[in-house]
Amino acid sequence: MYTVLIVEDDPMITELNRRYTERDGRFTVSQCFAQPRRALDWLRQNTANLIILDFYMPQMNGLEFLRAIRAAGVESDVIMITAANDAATVEALTRLGVVDYLVKPFAYERFCRALDAFCRRRSAVRTGTLDQSALDSLLHPPAAPAAPPKGIQIQTQERVLACMRAEPDRAFTCEEVAVASGLSVVTVRRYMAYLAREGLLTGDTNYSTGGRPCLIYRLAT
Repeated sequence: MYTVLIVEDDPMITELNRRYTERDGRFTVSQCFAQPRRALDWLRQNTANLIILDFYMPQMNGLEFLRAIRAAGVESDVIMITAANDAATVEALTRLGVVDYLVKPFAYERFCRALDAFCRRRSAVRTGTLDQSALDSLLHPPAAPAAPPKGIQIQTQERVLACMRAEPDRAFTCEEVAVASGLSVVTVRRYMAYLAREGLLTGDTNYSTGGRPCLIYRLAT
């Protein structure tokens, strides 16, 4: 499980970011700080795989905070969440290891894509060696997906995925996701088939039920 530090001076946004993060079972939030200097002190004694960082804060802004943690030898990846989107600032932050940049206000599904991209990078790096395909995936990630086809709603899609992200290592039947999400089995079956076609899920047939075989789905890795 990946550990996350949130540095944000607005308590409402902090709570929103924490809830968004912990909906994904691959992550746990270790600490939240409203004051960047306290976060810096914590990082000198502790580690976090990922930092979710605001730009406009008291004491020091996000750029100053990044410079301070890099000077202290902190190597955590950083997702920046802010309204600051001028080109010079974005370039400076990227040079200091910001791996994604979300401009307020952002949608939940965009936040999820940032977490997914972080996991793909970490998974690829853990293999030790990278072939051309893996390098291309890291250096040239796919563009944001096109709008879903008619009859597929982003909110419902994320509701289905959130149930599976809560237990990312297990396989699910459509019936199990329907119970967990509060959606009908017919709706879940349609969405999971669509997500499998889009490469977000992998499907397989389970013959071990002792009765009629059933389809099971996992999050794609």
